[in-house]
Amino acid sequence: MISINEVQDEVIAEFNDFDDWMDRYQLLIDLGNEQEPLDEKYKTEQNLIEGCQSRVWLQADEVDGKIIFQAESDALIVKGIISLLIKVLSGHTPDEILNADLYFIDKIGLKEHLSPTRSNGLLSMVKQMRMYALAFKAKDIQRLRPTIYKLIISRLFTGCLPYNVKAVTPECNGFYIMK
Repeated sequence: MISINEVQDEVIAEFNDFDDWMDRYQLLIDLGNEQEPLDEKYKTEQNLIEGCQSRVWLQADEVDGKIIFQAESDALIVKGIISLLIKVLSGHTPDEILNADLYFIDKIGLKEHLSPTRSNGLLSMVKQMRMYALAFKAKDIQRLRPTIYKLIISRLFTGCLPYNVKAVTPECNGFYIMK
């Protein structure tokens, strides 16, 4: 699997092929047009990204520990922007997405060549994608909690943990042993 940084470097190289921003806008439009249309069942209020002037629907699903994004917009440039973000982030784990430094946005000059409202929309799209990653990561932790709890309890009773352990309490990000 190609890393997020490798995809970003490919995007930068692709955009560097064009000197004129009109050509880069056309590249964005082409990227948006190449994207599969979003199934109508995902075009819901819940999937609309707040903070975008245009309507942008974003659907995220976890498949084999990786997040797969799908999206659509009613504006050509915005559809290209979300397609670009999907190209970079889709197919990666929640941790990879949360830890990614999306340097390609500055390197291709995208933010500085967008109107203020589209620039805010770009930030909202990135924020929503990271929120999905955070939600899937939290879901994974929740799924592991019973296993971790059973492991701690079994070790506690088999003497693998110190005898002065008084309680095992669930906390926000896992289980902590209190002495």
